[in-house]
Amino acid sequence: MDVAGRADGDHGVGDEENLGPTGRPLRFVPEPQPLGSHGPAKVIAMCNQKGGVGKTTSTINLGASLAECGRKVLLVDLDPQGALSAGLGVAHHDLELTVHNLLVEPRVSIDEVLMRTRVENLDLLPSNIDLSAAEIQLVNEVGREQTLGRVLHPVLDRYDYVLIDCQPSLGLLTVNALACAEGVIIPMECEYFSLRGLALLNDTVEKVRDRLNPRLEMSGIVVTMFDARTLHARDVMSRVVEVFGDLVYDTVVNRTVRFPETSVAGEPITTWAPKSGGAQAYRALAREVIHRSGR
Repeated sequence: MDVAGRADGDHGVGDEENLGPTGRPLRFVPEPQPLGSHGPAKVIAMCNQKGGVGKTTSTINLGASLAECGRKVLLVDLDPQGALSAGLGVAHHDLELTVHNLLVEPRVSIDEVLMRTRVENLDLLPSNIDLSAAEIQLVNEVGREQTLGRVLHPVLDRYDYVLIDCQPSLGLLTVNALACAEGVIIPMECEYFSLRGLALLNDTVEKVRDRLNPRLEMSGIVVTMFDARTLHARDVMSRVVEVFGDLVYDTVVNRTVRFPETSVAGEPITTWAPKSGGAQAYRALAREVIHRSGR
């Protein structure tokens, strides 16, 4: 995979002494500037077909951190388990209208489903187990891979970022997310099987780019649940950086007990434990995302 020319910021003098957790010199990332207006949104699919890698946690906390930076953000829960919705304190099992209705019922308006969260500038399209039927219901539809794109189109001018939390598989729902996204952020745990899965996911992204969405590109890889004390994690980290180069964000999210606590609390770590290392990491990731995307 060609990752040449992806460096985002110059390496400064003396960076050899300022190595980050990826083993590289930390790149300069400026503070985000306020926006004079909002939209059109950059749509990013948060994707990994392996479960348990911190994908939903990353979607919630990256979204909240982007909102803290004054960006208007829409989170889309595209996983029938509804973990994103639950993680934001939504009683998703009791909802009458969810993403499922938007995908299979053309008469339902997106504004009927949109929810505000407790975080300023952060909105949600919730999901629950009903969504599990959508893949079967869409399979015979014309242009079924573009359904989510048609759903989101009316509100793109309201937001700066749309983050789609994909289910841990490469089925039709995930293909829908990739078909309407400009970028893919891959949260990955620093362990061997995650590394193997990256190659499969990269192949899927390239196929969707070739056949459905020529704008799609890999935005970056964020390493989650990192434990620098283990040799295995350090070995996997060096291999990821070796293969994917500057696509790997400098920000690394360390393993911490705070993230399960935030899931129970139903709010992002940036508001639950704003001074914690986890909150600082996702704020740093948000700055990198804004810097790379130019908005």
